Amino acid sequence: MPEHCVLPPPLATITRTVIVAAGRFAPGHLGELTPIMPFELVDAVLSETRTVQRRLRDLPSRVGVYFLLAMCLFPEVGYRLVWAKLTAGLSGIPVVRPSTKALRDLRRRLGSTPVRALFEVLAGPLARPTTSGVRFGPYRTVSFDGCSSIKVPDGERNREWLGRCPHGGYPQVELMTLVETGTRAVIAAVFGPTREGETSYATRLMHHLSPEMLVLWDRGFDSNDFLTAVHATGAQLLGRIRQRRRPPVLQPLADSSYLSVIGGFPVRIIEAQVSITCTDGSTFEGSYRLATTLLDARRYPADRLVHLYHERWEHESAYYALRHTILHGRVLRSHDPAGVEQEMWALLTLYQLLRRTMVQAAESQPGTDPDRCGFTIALQTARDLLVGADGIFEQGIGEIGRRLLSALSPARRARVSTRKVKSPISRYAERKLDGRPDASKAVTSTTITLLPPPVPEPALPTTTVPQYVGPGGTSTRMTRVRSITAYGAEGFTSRSDRP
Repeated sequence: MPEHCVLPPPLATITRTVIVAAGRFAPGHLGELTPIMPFELVDAVLSETRTVQRRLRDLPSRVGVYFLLAMCLFPEVGYRLVWAKLTAGLSGIPVVRPSTKALRDLRRRLGSTPVRALFEVLAGPLARPTTSGVRFGPYRTVSFDGCSSIKVPDGERNREWLGRCPHGGYPQVELMTLVETGTRAVIAAVFGPTREGETSYATRLMHHLSPEMLVLWDRGFDSNDFLTAVHATGAQLLGRIRQRRRPPVLQPLADSSYLSVIGGFPVRIIEAQVSITCTDGSTFEGSYRLATTLLDARRYPADRLVHLYHERWEHESAYYALRHTILHGRVLRSHDPAGVEQEMWALLTLYQLLRRTMVQAAESQPGTDPDRCGFTIALQTARDLLVGADGIFEQGIGEIGRRLLSALSPARRARVSTRKVKSPISRYAERKLDGRPDASKAVTSTTITLLPPPVPEPALPTTTVPQYVGPGGTSTRMTRVRSITAYGAEGFTSRSDRP
């Protein structure tokens, strides 16, 4: 053989075995996410909600449920391309090729009831008591927060339900969730028009709290009625309160916090000044006023609670995964309230499935904090495995878990975020007065200065107003007003220090 001749590289043959449901049910899967939401669970929910097809169709109800979740897994393509991805790995099996109208009719036939029921089965705390980074002492940390930036098509029916955006643009859904901060798993959710307000929506989720939880909240939830309702559940509280509140100083404590009362129950108030130094030498400060029902200052020092409060921001990471990692900031598909409701429950169900795979992977390697697992890795791997119809009956952590563990993020770095956004209608478009940098930066040092309790203001002097009785010997409302007015004028003119 001449020296200049190059032999072609050897070839390799890869043979795959794909196991799916038989017959018309073959397209009903979600790749490696299917074992977390198995066929038996979907069939049971369909039966309970009475949404099983009355006759065996080319598109059974079980297939429709998995199609809804695949629709959220691939928000960038239309119905038929989503179906093509569901069936791409089923070569050799005859499958139906439905039209766009047939898939749209499948959505309408199912409605939102079975998807909501599936979410409620899958929702809830995911971490074990031994999972790293999910507890503070004996308590599981959870948080309330709302998201009002999920947009829907600007149609008449959506506008009638959600109202118009005050600054123009697409109508927006208000999503309120209760989240386990250590795993960012959704415990419960509710959504609707933004006009109802975050506190009203959060009140609907109150029954999901339990005495083993420590609830974190932001300043928007510090009303007396809301805090009293949370306290009545037996859960512990730690959250920020507004600067205009003046809780009484009942007893100063050794760590500069003090006992007080809010809404009729005892709390502990912590006031602190937090100074941040970034890698480039820039600094800025912020003040915090926290209220908590953890009254034991020796067991729960104030500086530890100030650090713990920042766990609340894990909730923002959950919303980032929903709005940007899954949806890429896109508008939802549905043009009517029934479709929006169905799509929202499907989106939340898909999110919870992905979080479950991440927590299972982290717990398989003891000591691994779930927040080191990358949500983007889990999402993209799930998309790949759905297209190949791989792992439908996979046991254990599977390919998603293996990829997550092979690319764990480093331990969480302290960073500061500007929280500025490009949208001119956002309240966070301009943040020039708080001293934050223009871009996210790593923090080199954090100094927490605990402030002493405020000095109580002196009590106002008491003044006795003489009783005025009218000519008829009666004291009416009008005569009392005249008495106060006359006494005030006389007292004022007799003072030597009058202006």
